[in-house]
Amino acid sequence: MDATTPEKDTFRSIASPSRGLFKDNGSRFIALAYPVTTEEEIKSIITSVRKEYHDARHHCYAYRLGYRRDISRANDDGEPSSSAGKPILGQIDSLELSDILVVVVRYFGGIKLGIPGLIRAYRSSTADALDHAEIVEKTAVRRYRLTFGYMDMNGVMKVLKDLGLQACKQDFGMECSLETDVRLSLAETFEEKIGQAGGCSLERIG
Repeated sequence: MDATTPEKDTFRSIASPSRGLFKDNGSRFIALAYPVTTEEEIKSIITSVRKEYHDARHHCYAYRLGYRRDISRANDDGEPSSSAGKPILGQIDSLELSDILVVVVRYFGGIKLGIPGLIRAYRSSTADALDHAEIVEKTAVRRYRLTFGYMDMNGVMKVLKDLGLQACKQDFGMECSLETDVRLSLAETFEEKIGQAGGCSLERIG
């Protein structure tokens, strides 16, 4: 990508949690898909799932994060290596999704399925959950905090208006501040225009 080409800032994810199910020889595989944005959020969800399904044999999962889809992990939770987490992640990647976690809860039915059977079960249950999910396009953003004098407010607000940006956490006193989310493809333009407006301190906070 050359310097004049804006970085791609959109990616596919799911709009809300969804659920899938696969059964084989008495074993039940319950797949739970969640939209997520951070690894801290993922840890909290996995802890919650383990508590809710405390009587299950395994709680296997995979996730992918980031608009570049460059953060991922797959966990077999005691199943044979690569028989659970990897097939779950494979289904996530087959739809080119990101900012998503899928946990598959297994209730053992008493009959061993073998590695091919496990791969099929974890893949199929995940596919069922994603089939029931609403796939949406999301936009990666960068959050900024702006600090400026009261006399500079008009210039700052004009930049936001011209670029179609929304202000939040506003505090207009003798020294004013606000935060705004800027899509990545607009970030360079935004920083340039704020710099031209003058009298404003700009801080990246996300």
